[in-house]
Amino acid sequence: MRAVKITYYVTLSLFSLLMLFSASNYFFNYEAIQEAFQSLGFPTYLIYPLAIAKLLGLVAIWTKQSVVLKEWAYAGFFFNVILAASAHINVGDGQAAGALIALLLIATAYFTEKRAVPAKTLVAA
Repeated sequence: MRAVKITYYVTLSLFSLLMLFSASNYFFNYEAIQEAFQSLGFPTYLIYPLAIAKLLGLVAIWTKQSVVLKEWAYAGFFFNVILAASAHINVGDGQAAGALIALLLIATAYFTEKRAVPAKTLVAA
């Protein structure tokens, strides 16, 4: 059980760092992110809302104040990284590795949390 908890916290921490780096890039390196979004065919008006959603998703997962919000945050991150990997693969820019690593981290964190954190400690919405 201790190894599962360690795996959970390590993978969630690494994923969180990746998402914090991503969100900070969205805010502080807007021009480069705007070019990247355009090359992938995404509208640039999504940059700031996506950065905010990433930050709020991390808060929902780490605080565990609501099981429903936490599950939606995991789902949102899952869809985000799946779509990012797919977009990079379709464009063929060779940048899908970051999204695939994020997918591995979030999936590992999600499934190990189910084993590491007893359900009775989570607060229902």
